[in-house]
Amino acid sequence: MPVHILDSPILQDLFGTPQMRGVFDNQSTVQKWLDFEVALARAEAEIGVIPQSAAVEITRVSQAERIDMARLKQGIDFTMHPIVPLLRLVGELCQGGAGEWVHYGATTQDAIDTGLVLQIKDAIGIFSQRLGEMDTMLTDLARRYRDTLMPGRTHGQHALPITFGFKVAVWLDEFRRHAARLDACKGRVLTGQFGGAVGTLAGVAEHGIDIRRRMMALLGLGVPTITWHVAHDDFAEFANVVSLIAGSCGKIAHEIILLQKSEVMEVEEPWAEGKVGSSTMPHKRNPMMCEAIVALARLCFNQARAALDGMIVEHERDWTFNHMEWAYLPELCVMADGALAQTLRVLHGMRIYPDRMRQNIDALGGLMLSENVMFALGERIGKQTAHHVVQDCAMRSVNEHISFADALAADPTVSSHLTQDDIARLLDPTHYTGLAGAMVDAVLAARKTDHAAQP
Repeated sequence: MPVHILDSPILQDLFGTPQMRGVFDNQSTVQKWLDFEVALARAEAEIGVIPQSAAVEITRVSQAERIDMARLKQGIDFTMHPIVPLLRLVGELCQGGAGEWVHYGATTQDAIDTGLVLQIKDAIGIFSQRLGEMDTMLTDLARRYRDTLMPGRTHGQHALPITFGFKVAVWLDEFRRHAARLDACKGRVLTGQFGGAVGTLAGVAEHGIDIRRRMMALLGLGVPTITWHVAHDDFAEFANVVSLIAGSCGKIAHEIILLQKSEVMEVEEPWAEGKVGSSTMPHKRNPMMCEAIVALARLCFNQARAALDGMIVEHERDWTFNHMEWAYLPELCVMADGALAQTLRVLHGMRIYPDRMRQNIDALGGLMLSENVMFALGERIGKQTAHHVVQDCAMRSVNEHISFADALAADPTVSSHLTQDDIARLLDPTHYTGLAGAMVDAVLAARKTDHAAQP
């Protein structure tokens, strides 16, 4: 029976996707370790460090499906070591003594680190695809609702009118920054590892740098300047970028939860016949997809903290952080991808209610336009004085339950400078969205690559 939610056959798809789980499953993990061994053997054979025939044979047998996973597990359980049992199994599969040349000059962490980098490379491919879909989705929404009025809120209260397209464009610009961050960190995190026992390549010193360069070319990874056995800041950077992506998914989901409240109901997550909001209240249409996204984002934040903890290590080898990485990196990537996939699903089917947005703007009887009135009146009597006068009118509107327009018209200071037509014009929300539309246009005009660093 699965212990972790990500492995639960009935719940795992609420927390991740099959694609990302596949990147970090047992088969993939073992294959990435074998890919390291193959690249090492081929690079060493090119130089003449090991026989060419040995490299060919190591390449032939280094397929995860040929590895007896039960025996591998048994070996790991007994030795408490992940790579040595695998090397023994590879050696048994090799013919002609080729197994003697497996892992020549390397250390276990070289294989573990490089294998994890190869998995991160696959994960980045999935994240990049999702971010591209997010860009397309948010671009469409921002364009479609560029001029759709809705209340802007500060401190949970109605503030000034904005447009729904403006809100979405803020999300779009944020995700484009995440895409840029992900692109920028690739050159650092997608760097392989080959350093030998303490990172000095002492066992193959004559050809070590050349071997490393050749094998990283075979793996499609960057070549490190120096061994990074105890320098995992790049993993921490990657983990925090991924957590930022999840955080923005959580932010959107939380916003939809707030806007879906019964007394607000300006937007709503997808609803279809058969979806159930409550086991006891048949009328409920709960934002359960968005709640799941918020939960995933918060879980990702915990993994980012684990990545930072893993930066504190000892001397030239300290496996405490390696054990942490085996746990937090797969979980982080799976849950962040789950948050992205669920957010895309929400945005694709999200229900948007422009009429309700306008009703909510009008619910305060014009009070949302108090700033507009203040600035207009301030041109005659000064801004600070106008603020005091307009605030008095606003409080009277609230306390006496009269419209803001009536409260303004009844004030002698206001009426001596502004006509009823002036007041009506100033309280029209369609004329007080500032540069919201222009800012939406600016975001839409910018290509999603504008923020990105060159690879």
